[in-house]
Amino acid sequence: MRALCQCVTVKIADCTTFVIGNPPPHHGGRYFIVVKLTTDTGVVGYGEIYVATVGPHIVAAMVTDIADRLVIDADPHRIELLWRRMYSSGYALRPDPTLVGIMSGIEMACWDIVGKDAGRPISDLLGGRVHDRLRTYTYLYPTLDRPDVYADPAQAADQALFEVGRGFNAVKFDPAGPYTAFDGHMPSLDDIARSVALTGAVREAVGDRADLLFGTHGQFTAAGAIRLAQQLEPFDLLWFEEPTQPDLPEEMARVARQTTIPIATGERLTTISEFAALAHYQAAAIWQPNLGRCGGILAAKKIAAIGEAAGCQIAPHLYSGPILGAANIQFGATLPNLLIVEAIQDWSGFHAELLTTPLDWEDGYVRPSREPGLGTELNEAVALAHPYVPDPDDSTDLHLGMHPSPIR
Repeated sequence: MRALCQCVTVKIADCTTFVIGNPPPHHGGRYFIVVKLTTDTGVVGYGEIYVATVGPHIVAAMVTDIADRLVIDADPHRIELLWRRMYSSGYALRPDPTLVGIMSGIEMACWDIVGKDAGRPISDLLGGRVHDRLRTYTYLYPTLDRPDVYADPAQAADQALFEVGRGFNAVKFDPAGPYTAFDGHMPSLDDIARSVALTGAVREAVGDRADLLFGTHGQFTAAGAIRLAQQLEPFDLLWFEEPTQPDLPEEMARVARQTTIPIATGERLTTISEFAALAHYQAAAIWQPNLGRCGGILAAKKIAAIGEAAGCQIAPHLYSGPILGAANIQFGATLPNLLIVEAIQDWSGFHAELLTTPLDWEDGYVRPSREPGLGTELNEAVALAHPYVPDPDDSTDLHLGMHPSPIR
């Protein structure tokens, strides 16, 4: 008779959080929040949190609180069970972006552990690779030579040519004016004129060598977004991003029905329920889950499945560090409805230094690692050498922020 295997339960024994200062020019944000889980067998997993609502050291304290109550001594292989216990913490069971962001980082670290225990990349455990390489896009980030790429059409065109020259065939920019605590608003004539001029200059510069992605941050009413979209339609944009507030998918659907530009949204949404509302209202053709906020890798896989059934494509969002980038790549490689993934330029510089093995980007595409788990690890020496220190003179010193006053 065949001997029965003796299964040993692995437990999470330690949880550590790194709050990493991202040096200038701060591409990807002022700081990155990375969770490290260690099992009682010595296996380490990393995950990254995307939370912008409270200071990062408060987030780290919240990670410790959740870990002490629910994560330590849990089996990292029982991801669904741990997720539900964290999600119900404090009688919640609803989309809380801070709680779910913290959960996302912990969940991601569990997947890293599971992959390493199995000796397989995470993509192999999610149904296997559909793609051997993934198309990427980047923002037109300001540079020392071109500091006004969101306001100066000539600088935007030059930066777009630079990014296309090194391999990107899709670039994103957001020239549509400020977003405030009092949005949505109607775009001003200046906002419309600047957006049209800048988009036109970039399209003329790159021709048909690159898709153009027009970013906004939910700052418009539906009527205002429709007004702007009609002016942008001649430039054949791949998408018009988050044109209205993210918590009103029915308003976003009004925009989608009245423009030929595909609508993209999702970076501020959490859990499958908020993404399911996009399908219900037919609010967007392109969904942008952020794996550090939406609930983690398994939640993102569920979201992608809902999107597939609704005829929508997935473009994982990234304005964070490279651990989250690595998770996006493992996740995206498994999707039949993947459109594109966001890169922080070519993931060089500090983003590469933070990893033991840099992400494999070349000529506009990134290749999923075949190493176990995420395929790379945090370089802890570099992380510890760059602690994030808040600016005591800046009360809004968060990952992202909004203008505190109404538009006049």
